[in-house]
Amino acid sequence: MIRVLLISQRSEVINRYEVLVKKFRYDFVSMSDSSMIGDYLAASGCNLIIADTLSLKIDFKTMFNKLKSIMEKSAIVFIVPMDFKDRELMKIANGFVTDDMSDEMVCGVISMNLRMQASLEKLSDTNKDLADSNYRLNALYSTSSQFAGTLDKEKLINYMLEGMDKALSFSLTSTLSFCTDEEPVLLLNSLYELSDELIDALKLRMVLHYKSLFEDEKLPYEVDVKTLKVKKFVKYPASRFNFSLFQFDNMFSKIALGENFFGCVEIFKETPFTTENATCFQTIAQQVSLPLKSATLYQELKETNLKLERLERLKSEFISIVSHELRTPLTSIKNSLDIMISGKCGEVTPAYDKFLSMAKRNSQRLSGIINDLLDLSKIEAGKMDYHFKNMDINSVIEYVKSTLSVLVKDKGLTLITEEGENLPEICADSQRLEQVLTNLVSNAVKFTPEGKSITVKSELVNAKDLKYSECFSPVLSKLEGNYIQVSVTDEGIGIAKENLLHVFDKFAQIENSLSRKVGGSGLGLPIARQLIEAHKGAIWCESELDKGTTFYFVVPVAEY
Repeated sequence: MIRVLLISQRSEVINRYEVLVKKFRYDFVSMSDSSMIGDYLAASGCNLIIADTLSLKIDFKTMFNKLKSIMEKSAIVFIVPMDFKDRELMKIANGFVTDDMSDEMVCGVISMNLRMQASLEKLSDTNKDLADSNYRLNALYSTSSQFAGTLDKEKLINYMLEGMDKALSFSLTSTLSFCTDEEPVLLLNSLYELSDELIDALKLRMVLHYKSLFEDEKLPYEVDVKTLKVKKFVKYPASRFNFSLFQFDNMFSKIALGENFFGCVEIFKETPFTTENATCFQTIAQQVSLPLKSATLYQELKETNLKLERLERLKSEFISIVSHELRTPLTSIKNSLDIMISGKCGEVTPAYDKFLSMAKRNSQRLSGIINDLLDLSKIEAGKMDYHFKNMDINSVIEYVKSTLSVLVKDKGLTLITEEGENLPEICADSQRLEQVLTNLVSNAVKFTPEGKSITVKSELVNAKDLKYSECFSPVLSKLEGNYIQVSVTDEGIGIAKENLLHVFDKFAQIENSLSRKVGGSGLGLPIARQLIEAHKGAIWCESELDKGTTFYFVVPVAEY
């Protein structure tokens, strides 16, 4: 109801304005005692104050300044003489009327000022709503930024509750979490202290809420009210909530994303929630679900990596132990076979010689596999010894050529070397490079048909001139400066383009009939790659099926 207050002691003015105001069906009150005006306005409020400056000797300026805080929503109209010139009152007034104005004009002034005051009130409320909305949006933005900055699930839940507190100023939140502890936990964030009985009631209420979400479906987690763990956080312990808390306005939401269920949250507030409050609450509860899923995946990945690291360590230790244990009896077997083949234990018939030679070849093959396993375990454990010194790469090529000449000849192949002249030295471990090149040439011998040739070439190259398939780009594109390049080219079976990168995987052999026939541990190339990387170089290959393969490795030129 619109209320109009007239401050006057002139009976004719009071009667006139009462009639005029009641035409609009407004509530009309007249007063003349200035001491009672403040109490009336504080108790009842007023939409329009009409102050008669002609009938009362009241200092309206002082009075209205004192009552300013309780007159914020009141329009002020003064009844003034025709020659009114008081500038101080002009600053206070919203309008003016005189005694000789017609009733229609006075009604117009009253109506206009009431409409204007209503518009100002509406604008004020709108501005307040906008300010509240802006505050909530800032709270949401701040909370979202916090969500993006961590993969700690406990922190994410805390950020969610902090965001709700900033945006909604809750009395209490009850959060059932399945992601912050190893067991379900009820997180109670309360403005005031809670009794044990009230906590038990909140536990039962939350468990019932949780079970109602799934009805006849299987619960993602089992929860026992009696054993449910509670974590309580109280802002002002000096005061205490009682069971009237359940009469507060409340909202409930699950914290979930798709099939991932992380818990649920209920919020209590003594004053009613608005529609905007409900939207904000649901938004924050939904926003936290995505980072919680990311945090869960991150934790699972981290745990899986730890398990894989442990398994890899156990595997390396197992390989090392087994390899050492195999080496001792194998050495005895090889020595025994050498003695028997030499004839020192008696005559060796052609049949004996055939089987003894077969046993010797396989013992040598087994010895090579054991050496590869030992090398691999040393490299992965970081225990491989290197003896770097400046050297000529061609000396490595000559050593490998002489060592494998018999093997190449027995296979009916030709080994060609094209050694670059006046090549700069490299800083390397000659024994390890000999191991790498021996492995590459041995592989070429295995996979090259009889009557074909194998070419080993050394040359000086610059990193920007290297040619390689796209699959090797992540490693080779990082090289800079001058390198000595060694290549081993065969005329063998070749490797399919999609398998080029996999030839350097541990225990890998590209599947075809010839690879099954020649066998091997599948460790030579992975070992070669790690030895070359230890020299700050790189290794790769190019191939074409049924035409041959070229393996390359580069080692940086020595710095003086």
